[in-house]
Amino acid sequence: MMRRRLPFARKQRGVAVVTALLLTTLAITIVASLFWQQQVQVRSIENQRLQLQKQWILRGALDWTRLILREDARHSTVDHLGEPWAVPLAETRLDEYVEKGSNDSDASDAALSGGITDAQARFNLTNLCPNGKIEPNEVKAFAKLLTNARQNPELALQTANLMASAQPRLGAVAQQPLQSPGSAAPGGTPAPTATTTATGSSENQPLTLLTVDDLLAVPGFTPEALAAIRDFVIVLPRPTPMNVNTAPAEVLSARIDTLSLSDAAALVAARERAWFKDTGDFNSRLTAMGKTSPTAALPISVSTNYFLVLGNVRLNRAGMLMQALIERNGLSTKVVWIRQS
Repeated sequence: MMRRRLPFARKQRGVAVVTALLLTTLAITIVASLFWQQQVQVRSIENQRLQLQKQWILRGALDWTRLILREDARHSTVDHLGEPWAVPLAETRLDEYVEKGSNDSDASDAALSGGITDAQARFNLTNLCPNGKIEPNEVKAFAKLLTNARQNPELALQTANLMASAQPRLGAVAQQPLQSPGSAAPGGTPAPTATTTATGSSENQPLTLLTVDDLLAVPGFTPEALAAIRDFVIVLPRPTPMNVNTAPAEVLSARIDTLSLSDAAALVAARERAWFKDTGDFNSRLTAMGKTSPTAALPISVSTNYFLVLGNVRLNRAGMLMQALIERNGLSTKVVWIRQS
């Protein structure tokens, strides 16, 4: 009888061993899962802390920028690229207090870089259609800018029509041709003619252009065309003159019909040696070059009310890019918008 029970006892011991192994595996799995969840929570809290630190760093940099612009307005009424605000900030390491919350052994790796640019050095797309009425001179200038960038100049009128149709107006407004029929735009391309646009009903309310990327909503605008003019255009809250002290050659040539791209480049080179004191000084230099002054319909200026601020903060393994638009009126400054990525 004893010999017959031995195999059964061995089977029981085998089952007990297997059960113990399964329970041990299950316990290890549960413990590992708990550790993994804890690690995920810790990393999530660290990421949130880093995100907040980056935002506070960039907000502090933005406040410092507003102070610089106020001091500039206090001492000068002319804005040019030789002023302190135009000097970019190279990547600069920040103090160690930024990272002193996690561990004394953690090495601080926080750096900030960025700069201020004149927003009115670019072509303001808002000028194309203020108050829902297309400005033919501005459309012509935008068409020349597109030509300078080797893009289709007809996109200028397409953009103006889209902006006009997106703004509510009373009845239909018939726009006059930009040039007489058969005339050519800069670069030998036939000049576009404006068409009648009606926006009396709520059915015709396309996308309003709020950012440069919204140009992709214009029929015919491609990502390649947008990339070619991205650094030369902007959308500001209101129509603005162009600052001739900061505008690049492409925008200067577009704004002044008689100025070729090479002449504009020469004017920019001369501007680096001596900036324009006022619009009269600018017109005098144009006359000396044998060029006519811009018309009153295409206003110019030597001062600026809108500035673009670009900030990039790097904090250990994370980074954040900020772009902001600041409006300055006298000694008063305010942030119009902030975009972070």
